[in-house]
Amino acid sequence: MNPAPCHPALSVPILVEADDREASGGVLDALREMPEVTVTVKRLSLGDYCVDGYCRFERKTLVDFAASIVDGRLFMQAERLANFEGPAAILLEGRASDLEGRQMRRESLQGAMITLSLIYQLPVLRSLDPAESARLMIYAAHQLRRHARGWISGKGRRPKNRRKRQLRVLQSLPGIGPERAELLLARLGSVQAVMDADSELLQTVDGIGETTAAAIRSVLQEQG
Repeated sequence: MNPAPCHPALSVPILVEADDREASGGVLDALREMPEVTVTVKRLSLGDYCVDGYCRFERKTLVDFAASIVDGRLFMQAERLANFEGPAAILLEGRASDLEGRQMRRESLQGAMITLSLIYQLPVLRSLDPAESARLMIYAAHQLRRHARGWISGKGRRPKNRRKRQLRVLQSLPGIGPERAELLLARLGSVQAVMDADSELLQTVDGIGETTAAAIRSVLQEQG
């Protein structure tokens, strides 16, 4: 179960909880140099950073982002963040040159960012290095505090429907429209189960034949 958000305090300091697996990333050092920030290191159940007890950030270097697309971690993490009731974002850190020599097509990276932004409705914030990642999170905290005070107007987050989001993900697969997406979800139970299914299992779903099953497996196994 995801932790429930609390409302941000409207006074300094800004409290940042960092996952202990982030100790060597350089972001912690940058945060500790900021006079208005108090940092606590602990094991977090969701995301890499919790800012003001309110906003969650999953930080990924470009290298880790590419690797998480290939091994499927990215969308599992995105699913959990998207179900969090407070503000959440993916913090993507690094330069394009970091991926030189790696077999990852630009289209694959763009496709992942489109999925995160439009399907999971998770903002993808870009930074060049750990210091900028730290500044972005603290700037976000200040913006959220201003919003809480009423200085920033907005309609708020749209309500989320997990099933609709799952169906949209499945409809991005080749040969899968709304009806087949419903059948896939009913037969296999989750997006992850569809990703793990082999061709024979996919063909047990009404309307999915050998050709469509092979096309789905080809897309899911593509590594760039």
